[in-house]
This record gives sequence, structure tokens and C-alpha cells, in this order.
Amino acid sequence: MNVKEAQSGDTIERGQVLIAPGDLQMKVVKMGSRYTVNCYPGEKVSGHRPSVDVLFQSVADTAGASSVGIIMTGMGRDGAEGLLKMKKKGAFTIGQDAESCVVYGMPMVAYNIGAVTRQVSCANIAGVLMKHLSSL
Repeated sequence: MNVKEAQSGDTIERGQVLIAPGDLQMKVVKMGSRYTVNCYPGEKVSGHRPSVDVLFQSVADTAGASSVGIIMTGMGRDGAEGLLKMKKKGAFTIGQDAESCVVYGMPMVAYNIGAVTRQVSCANIAGVLMKHLSSL
């Protein structure tokens, strides 16, 4: 996997991981048949910039059922509402379980509001993801 800090205009491609830059929001946008990212100095959402909710909500709006969302250990509730929106649009969603989390905050809130399709340990997330993708 190629991992890099995202820049506006980066294309989302197989085998590439894009990390939201610090102090910028990141959204997924569709350009023709391609998905790209837009990184911008937007307002903080729930005190966060970047905010997982901003990212997940944009994924729900642009990719819908063609997407997968994964929420892992973290404090607070950032990402839970966005993951729920993804699930409501037909996305497959995964939440890290309490036993394998350092802080069972974000995935707990997502699970409690019904945003998680499968809740699994950190060690099993990749396997669940690969099984889901191979079934498509």
C-alpha cells in the first residue's frame, strides 16, 4: 500500500491510502468517473479539523453503497454520525470492538446508534474487509 498525506485533487486509487492533512477538512468528490479528495481549511466540526464525520458524510454522498467505512479506537463521537449516514446509503461498515480498543469512544458511539454492520477486533478488521470485498 502506498500511504501519503492527501492533497486536493489526489485521485482515490486501489492500493493507495490517503491521510487527511492536519488542520484541514477532507472530502471525497466525484470528478466524472473518478473519485478525488478536496482538502480545505473548513470550520471545525465537533471541535475537530480534520473531522471523520466530514469525510464519512462526503463518502456517503458521493459513493453510497459502493463504499466501506471503518471506525477504530478514539475518544468522543467524531465519525459516528458520518458512518451512520454511510450505512443508511448502503455502505458496509465496520467498528472496532471494545476489547481491542485503547479508547472505546468513537466505535462505541457508532455501534450504539446503529452505524456498525460488523463489530470486530482490530486483528480481524482486515479479514472482515477482505471477505466483504471478495463477495462483491
